[in-house]
Amino acid sequence: MKFLVLGSNSFSGGSFINYLLDNEKDANIFAISRSKEYHPSLLAYKNNIYKEKVKFLQLDLNDDLDKIVQLIQDQQIEYIINFAAQGMVAQSWENPQQWFNTNTLSLVNLLNKIYKFDFIKKFVQASTPEVYGPCNNIKESMNFHPSSPYASSKASADLILHSYFITHGFPINYTRSSNVYGSYQQLYRIIPKTVLMIKKNQKLQLHGGGKAIRSFIHIDDVSSATLKIAKDAKPGEIYHLSDDKTISIYDLVDLICKELNSNIEDNIEIIKDRVGQDSLYLMNNEKLYKDFKIKPQIKLKDGIKEIITWIEENYSDLKEFPDYYIHKR
Repeated sequence: MKFLVLGSNSFSGGSFINYLLDNEKDANIFAISRSKEYHPSLLAYKNNIYKEKVKFLQLDLNDDLDKIVQLIQDQQIEYIINFAAQGMVAQSWENPQQWFNTNTLSLVNLLNKIYKFDFIKKFVQASTPEVYGPCNNIKESMNFHPSSPYASSKASADLILHSYFITHGFPINYTRSSNVYGSYQQLYRIIPKTVLMIKKNQKLQLHGGGKAIRSFIHIDDVSSATLKIAKDAKPGEIYHLSDDKTISIYDLVDLICKELNSNIEDNIEIIKDRVGQDSLYLMNNEKLYKDFKIKPQIKLKDGIKEIITWIEENYSDLKEFPDYYIHKR
């Protein structure tokens, strides 16, 4: 099998490649990102003993479309997994056109070039629950109510993919994951950031007092489900990847503090909430279990311990990297 992973430097992309290396020994893997491969401390598959099997190409969907299409055609790539996206909510209000260029228009241009390639078995779009807006018990059939340019750009991408599926039979699936976490995640994300701030003896800014309710799912559970969906799901289907358990951001930070033998009140600073941040999105994952008998296997507490170990083992490198979002056009 031949896989193309778009957005291979992303946390989800790099972790999915790492999962492929461990579980699909005969897979040919092509990895594309607009940036150079990240440092091994920030990219899961760079630490895999089979990493030489990955062919990395530094290409940008916005600027190098023809080269990407040529690769797909020359290699007759069967499975395309798209993790490439501008992914921040608050920052999407500052330059919304850039979010639409990357998340929507570049995908339209790609689809227009490849939808007639009959060797493609599946195109899996890593979407987001943000397309639904804030609500409870979200099911795959619910209408879109996006509340930010980021969410709107992803919803638009999902709709154009649906058009190519309905009209041309292009074999797509969508995954929408709740809050994904694990080792090698971006350092500005809540779990690794909290660990790093405690280790640096700095206070974590907690937006809105940490009242937002979230469900967290480990990246290995996401990667496992994504591979199963790519290989076996009926084209056109949407799947939610989520745990049934929920936790407030405050309680999550408190859990991390306790694992590090620290007091939460000594480590946080309460600030106002982000603009356009959904206070609640809880996803129904019954469809994934019904079709594939898949449920998350890794408990949040165990996943946090794993992240702490990753940070401690790589602390000399990680403490030098930015722990805040840096926008790339």
